Amino acid sequence: MSKIIFDSGITLDGIFAGDNRSPDNPMGGVSGQIHQWMFKQKAFWKHIKMEGGEEYGPDSTLIDDVFARTGAYIMGKRMFEEGEVAWPEDLFEADVYVLTHEKRDPWIQKGGTTFYFINDGIHSALEKARHSAKGKDIRIQGGANTIQQFLNAGLIDECFIHIAPVLLGSGIRLFDNIDKDKYDIQIAEVIPSKYTTHLRYTLTKKS
Repeated sequence: MSKIIFDSGITLDGIFAGDNRSPDNPMGGVSGQIHQWMFKQKAFWKHIKMEGGEEYGPDSTLIDDVFARTGAYIMGKRMFEEGEVAWPEDLFEADVYVLTHEKRDPWIQKGGTTFYFINDGIHSALEKARHSAKGKDIRIQGGANTIQQFLNAGLIDECFIHIAPVLLGSGIRLFDNIDKDKYDIQIAEVIPSKYTTHLRYTLTKKS
């Protein structure tokens, strides 16, 4: 049965993305600081269909694993607009559901990626993603507001957080505006790395 997950990098002070995000300034220009661990991994570059990376080690295995377990993605309009101008064809190799008020026909790419534009909320997107995922997991890709909506709805089963040893001071925080009483949260795994700290949590909605 599909789990609903998110897998996100943040800074030590909890920032998911910088200020002034736009298609010309993805993630507010702080991606290199938050995701440096990922950019060093050959697995990351392999999945975006480019050459790059310095090593194929335990961190690369984590990247491979999250791609392998994911059968469908859900993201917000802002993240889609930042990525649309830069992402390679068939990056996700799965159906992607974009939460938006814009009405738009599906964007069918060569390979296994189709973007569907969902105008009637997170539950509709989730129902469609479950069908696409065929028992694999559904990843809430981002941005922070989209993840927060799923958290506050009590829909997340697991999260994997990668904490970069960086302080930014300002930006978009992943866990702002969260209902603190929604879940019982258990630490499932702590994985140290030279570049970041990987923390996996299981979330159980309180009755």
